[in-house]
Amino acid sequence: MSAVPRFEKAGKAEKPSGRFRRMLDRLSSSQQDLESEELQEDTQASGCTRISECSDRQIVKVAGTLRTVTLRPRAGVPALEAELFDGTAPLDVVWLGRRSIVGIEPGRRLIVSGRLAMSHGRRVLFNPTYELRPLGKE
Repeated sequence: MSAVPRFEKAGKAEKPSGRFRRMLDRLSSSQQDLESEELQEDTQASGCTRISECSDRQIVKVAGTLRTVTLRPRAGVPALEAELFDGTAPLDVVWLGRRSIVGIEPGRRLIVSGRLAMSHGRRVLFNPTYELRPLGKE
């Protein structure tokens, strides 16, 4: 048995996989790192694309947690804006003509899909279709 940890799998660097090592990693990680890791696992399990891998004008389906939800008028029209985070990057989700949507609140997990746009250097989805994730998983 070698003392060298297993780092390569299909050309990709990975963390050592022992139970004790995983426990030490979790204890030494910040809460934000743990939440990001959990969100990335949820994204992968739901078959969605990571936000960091999405590009301009691409039709995407992404999953994550809403960090913020605000009402911000655009050109005199009400617009409900939310920031979705999947552990890799943020995504602005905008519903034009809406002041509120039942279930759209900070901390809620959801899956959104639509055509991604870039606005002021940020990824944005306008009027996406969405699916609320069950609350019992938190």
